[in-house]
Amino acid sequence: MKHVVLLTFALMSGFVSAQAMAAGDAEAGGKLFSKTCGGCHSIGENARGGFGPELNGIIGRPAGTTTDYQYSDAMKNSGVVWTRDKLAAYIEAPKKVVSGTRMIFWGISDQEKIDNLLAYLATFPAQ
Repeated sequence: MKHVVLLTFALMSGFVSAQAMAAGDAEAGGKLFSKTCGGCHSIGENARGGFGPELNGIIGRPAGTTTDYQYSDAMKNSGVVWTRDKLAAYIEAPKKVVSGTRMIFWGISDQEKIDNLLAYLATFPAQ
């Protein structure tokens, strides 16, 4: 019986670790954000719209709704709500998710990098 409990625990620990890894690495995502997204987007305490909208609280927010950025009609009228899955798809291929977006970004095909970015973005609630 003791072996069954230990085996179950070992399997569950591996399952939890796999889930944690699938959620992404926020620290790695922050580094990637700085290099890939930070030229246009800001995030954090003093974030505001600039060349792109600020991204605080992006997960769960309807697209095109921050007040300090002039969105394209395509984004404002997209009906998109930025769920984790929708944002992942957008990061991978922006124009496939919102046809007519003005965002000049080809996308990221590496799922680990996308997960890392999402983990980082999730650390910043709406201000």
